[in-house]
Amino acid sequence: MGELTIGGDGGALSAEQAGEGIPVVLLHGLTATRRYVLMGSRALERSGHRVVAYDARGHGRSAPAPAPTAYGYADLAGDLQRVLDAAGAERAVLVGASMGAHTVVRFALDHPGRVLAAALITPAYDPAAPGDPAALARWDALAAGLRSGGVDGFLAAYGEPEVPERWRETVMTVLRQRLSQHEHPAAVADALQAVPRSRPFATWDELGAIAAPTVVVASRDEADPGHPYAVAEAYARGLRGARLVSEEPGRSPLAWQGGQLSRVVAELAASR
Repeated sequence: MGELTIGGDGGALSAEQAGEGIPVVLLHGLTATRRYVLMGSRALERSGHRVVAYDARGHGRSAPAPAPTAYGYADLAGDLQRVLDAAGAERAVLVGASMGAHTVVRFALDHPGRVLAAALITPAYDPAAPGDPAALARWDALAAGLRSGGVDGFLAAYGEPEVPERWRETVMTVLRQRLSQHEHPAAVADALQAVPRSRPFATWDELGAIAAPTVVVASRDEADPGHPYAVAEAYARGLRGARLVSEEPGRSPLAWQGGQLSRVVAELAASR
């Protein structure tokens, strides 16, 4: 596995790459790190893919953005371009979770020729409901908790997960683990306020311009209410020929299962 440090105006990005073959770039969600896309699975590297994973600006080992507000989707899409250039990948399969999925959409709209295929895992942004005051207030509260009390402050602001009891301990454990991996928690707090205020695209109709083969991975609302199933369905409808996949009702989310996700991505890469 090769470690990469990618320079540029947006701050240094920490990345790694492994394997040989079709390039696959992984983009994680808000407050996560590069490990939390395929959950540590190495199946893609073993099956003939070159996997490039990186920590978004301000997350993990990557440097903070040059300004507290510089975490918008235009900034994040620019970072993805830097990663592709540094990895020598003119075109790649892009795999994004939540914030990463929205970044992939923005990048695909700006640079369609560089996208071999796209996997959008649990997208949550809804262009029909931007700037919901209650939602923004919650993001602000999470940022304030992280700034004042670190991981414990964030978890206190987060409160009890609104999921079935059998999954609550897992959700809280994963939140604590991934929040503990950031070298610059104040930068993550900045991102918690800036990202939800940014719009990766303005209308559902824009998705029709993306021609690359696409799969949308949805989670059932019972397990992951923060990434509504109906929103994932809307992405699949808007994207030309997109395939919607999910776990069976009552089962653990597909988005939590790195081995199964890797198979979905490998099938997508083979169909490009």
